Amino acid sequence: MSGAGSETAEDAISPEVARAWIERWDVQQQGYLPDREDRFTALIDAVEEAAGRPDPLVLDLGSGPGSLAVRLLRRIPAARVIALDADPLTLGLGRAAWHDLPGLNFIDADLRTPGWSADLDLERQPDAAVSTTALHWLSGPALEAVYAELASVLRPGGLVLNGDHLQFAEAEPTLRRLGRALIEREEERRFPGGHAETWTDWWAAAAADSELAGLVAERASRLVESEHHGSPAGLLSVQVAALKSAGFAEVGTLWQRGENRLLCGVLAV
Repeated sequence: MSGAGSETAEDAISPEVARAWIERWDVQQQGYLPDREDRFTALIDAVEEAAGRPDPLVLDLGSGPGSLAVRLLRRIPAARVIALDADPLTLGLGRAAWHDLPGLNFIDADLRTPGWSADLDLERQPDAAVSTTALHWLSGPALEAVYAELASVLRPGGLVLNGDHLQFAEAEPTLRRLGRALIEREEERRFPGGHAETWTDWWAAAAADSELAGLVAERASRLVESEHHGSPAGLLSVQVAALKSAGFAEVGTLWQRGENRLLCGVLAV
C-alpha cells in the first residue's frame, strides 16, 4: 500500500538505488548507536520468545526505511510486519528496496493523528508493537495517545518494545550524566575517527540526489520535522508513566547500555 501522492516518486527509484541509500542510512545510524545491532537482536529475541506462535503479527512504529522490520523477518520468516511511518522519503526507500519481501507491508501513517490504527486492516490482534529510535520525537500527549491506542489493538499479553536513548530526569543528574557517558565512551572506542557521515549529512545528500527529488519535495511539504525537538518523550520516566497509564501491567527495561535501552510494556491479560 502506498501513501497518497508518493507512488510516482517511489516507482522512479530502483531497488538497487534504494538499498544503497538504506545501507548508507544504517552506517550513519550505527555511528550514533554503537550497540544498534545488539539492541535489534534483543528486541527480536523478545518478540520470538513472547509471541507463542511462529507467525507473529508485529507493528513497527516509526519504521523509517525498514531496518528493524527486515531484520525481524530474516529471523522469523513466517512473521508479518506492518511498518508505519509518516516520512515519505524513508518510507519510499523502504517500499522500493523491499517491495518483494514476503510479510512486509509499509503503511503511510502519522502516529500523531488519533485513530491511525483503524486504517491498518488488521485480520487479528497484533502480538507486539516495536519501535527503535523513533517515539522520542512525539510530544508528551501524543506519546500517551499512541500507547493508549496500542492498548486497544494488541492482544492480551501483547508487548510494546521501544528501543531508544531514554534519559534519566534532571532530578537524577549523576545517573543522567553516567547514562550518556557510557554511550559516548563506546562511540569513541568503536569510531575513534568520529562519524563518517552525520545525520545532517545524510539528509543533505539525499536532498541533493535527483532520483529522490519527488520524495524530498513531498517530505518538505509535510513538515515532518515540525515537532522533532525538545519533547519530554525522551525521558525514561515519561515513557514508563505513559505505558502504565495506558494499561500495560508490567513495564521495565529488558536490555541496556547507559541510556540506550530496550523498554518493554506487557499488556494486561
